[in-house]
Amino acid sequence: MISHRRFLALSLLFSSLSFAQSSKPAATLDEYFNVVGFTAARPSPDGSSVVIATERADWDGQFFREELWLYRNDGHGAGKLTQLTQSGHDSDPHWSPDGQWIAFLSERKISSGKDGDGSNPPDQEVSQIYLISPNGGEAFPLTQGEDDVHSFSWSADSRLIYYSTRTPWTKQQNDAYKKEWKDVIQYRASERGDTIFSLSIADAIARRDSAPSKERSDADASATTTPGAQAISISPWRVEQLQASPDGHRLAFTSSSISQRQEKVNAFEIYTVDLTGQSPQAPKQITRNEAVETDLRWSPDSRHVFFRVDLGSVEGKYKDTQTRLYWVDADNNQVQRWASDFGGAVAHYSVTSAGGVIAAGKLGTEVQTYTEAAPDKPFTKVHGLPGWYEIMSGSDHSPCLAFVHSSVEKPTEIYLAEGVDKLVDARPITAFNKLFTERDLPKGKPYQWKSDDGTSVEGMLIYPPGKFEAKNLPMLVLIHGGPADADGNHFEADWYQWDRVAATAGWLVFEPNYRGSSGYGDKFLMEIVPQLVSRPGRDILTGVDALVKDGIADPNLLSIGGYSYGGYMTNWLITQTTRFKAAVTGAGAVEHVANWGNDDTTMDDAYFLGGRPWEAAQRYHDEAAIFQMDKVRTPTHVVAGADDIRVAVLEDYLLDHALFALDIPSQLLLFPGEGHGLGKNPWHGKIKVREELKWLQKYGGVLNPNGKQKTEN
Repeated sequence: MISHRRFLALSLLFSSLSFAQSSKPAATLDEYFNVVGFTAARPSPDGSSVVIATERADWDGQFFREELWLYRNDGHGAGKLTQLTQSGHDSDPHWSPDGQWIAFLSERKISSGKDGDGSNPPDQEVSQIYLISPNGGEAFPLTQGEDDVHSFSWSADSRLIYYSTRTPWTKQQNDAYKKEWKDVIQYRASERGDTIFSLSIADAIARRDSAPSKERSDADASATTTPGAQAISISPWRVEQLQASPDGHRLAFTSSSISQRQEKVNAFEIYTVDLTGQSPQAPKQITRNEAVETDLRWSPDSRHVFFRVDLGSVEGKYKDTQTRLYWVDADNNQVQRWASDFGGAVAHYSVTSAGGVIAAGKLGTEVQTYTEAAPDKPFTKVHGLPGWYEIMSGSDHSPCLAFVHSSVEKPTEIYLAEGVDKLVDARPITAFNKLFTERDLPKGKPYQWKSDDGTSVEGMLIYPPGKFEAKNLPMLVLIHGGPADADGNHFEADWYQWDRVAATAGWLVFEPNYRGSSGYGDKFLMEIVPQLVSRPGRDILTGVDALVKDGIADPNLLSIGGYSYGGYMTNWLITQTTRFKAAVTGAGAVEHVANWGNDDTTMDDAYFLGGRPWEAAQRYHDEAAIFQMDKVRTPTHVVAGADDIRVAVLEDYLLDHALFALDIPSQLLLFPGEGHGLGKNPWHGKIKVREELKWLQKYGGVLNPNGKQKTEN
């Protein structure tokens, strides 16, 4: 094991990184963590405007601000971007079909009133539907109550909003429950399904205009349901996504578990509700499979419902393939797959007015745009820009297309194309991340090698600024999560995808798309079963061998890291080799029995390992890092969300305890209030990466004044 010398302060590390090859300065840690992300970009029905949802760090408020913006097209290749909302809690905007309103979800604080004992509980942040005019004015709430709105949809004539929320209780029911159970949690038993309501927009506006603001506020604090809302249907499940048909006759919705845990696949199906009869109507189940359906869209004929599947199987027994696109006939329940000829994953899609689809398809290290006119037609690739296309959205009565685009050296922005045939001429309509066009960014390229069994494997290499294609570089192996994900030619800079942050700090970053990754065919993805960590582990280590053999990576300066499934792999690989001088891992399991029991997605755990713990006991043992922990010699930094149940935080305690018992240098950081993702407080993600960089610098090597990496023996 190498010793280390005192490391430079992180701020000095970043500020000292300048290279003669570029007059631009390198990006700083602060700048990377001020990247603005996009969660929606939806054109108006006539294509004249685009509503955009952004997410960015609020350092003083210690949360991520979610805001809405409106872009207006002047018709001459230019336009104006204005801020639509400023509460910091606004997301998921949807235009009314007539283009007169934008409805969205907002988690603004509401008063909780008084408990039965007269005490004042803290105010809650409950997600409700708000309405705003694109022509200006203040947003106002449409719905109210103590429970979150789970999903909503406009009616085809713009007169109604349909929405789902947990079936509300009266004040008397709530008081009786609290009196009997106090603070005792009835695990699963206390949960209840959803009710779908309809709400007249005209009536809601009339109530707003007729009631003084204080009277409305008092009513909001005491009411358990929205005045004027009519129950349309009741579901024993949680209603995850809701879509009204274009002809106004039906609603379609996806169901999910009321506990929000993916434990049994029968909780996840598609249902329809007849809107032409007397309410409330019982939902009609139109899918019966072992898949988790998501991303609903009606076809223009109001008969077919599109959906995607990235967990489970529509065709038979549960198995995970690359993300597929289907539609189901809502009259006869027949399901048909779209793009069956495509070898990659269907990442996003939009339905055209003619009933076809425009899709973002992941193939290798690129996500490009494809079209398909009918389910039995082949995918056709559209000529566009290299890189990644995301959150693609079309317009009901216009050919325009809005989407997110980026590449390794091109920061993420919203683009607008006048049609899918004009994709290559699309122009950016935002400049939130323009700063990065003025920085000397890392460059990247794909890298291919042969694994131990002769299979071709691919990944990405991200080089330090000014050192593109240099040799003998210190290397960080940064492993993506999922596992059904892949790294590629896109721009991202956050606590999870911090490759360019590490590259700016002097590391060559190797991102392997190991067996189990998407974009390389179903066979490649499924070969992770039942060798959950050992098979991809061999892919990753042979990639490291190839980079060393090619003279690209310095064999004496190798480090490794990853989060979620990338944490699984990091934990496993430090038991398989001592070649890594430092490791940074987060939210990764070290065994699979307790993880199966504590995980909220146990369906895929059992699938990956070939059965439940009592059905595949030996494999649960053989694929677990904890039973080989005595082989570890790598100083390891561990992070976790304190409330994580996706990969239970107990796994991180277990890893740290084992390392401590073996006298291996380690550190465990816990982030309060965070689940599996660090999406609550931006300081948590920034501190995570800051400390991981320090750990890599301390144990993996430090920067000399000449920019070369060196360790002391």
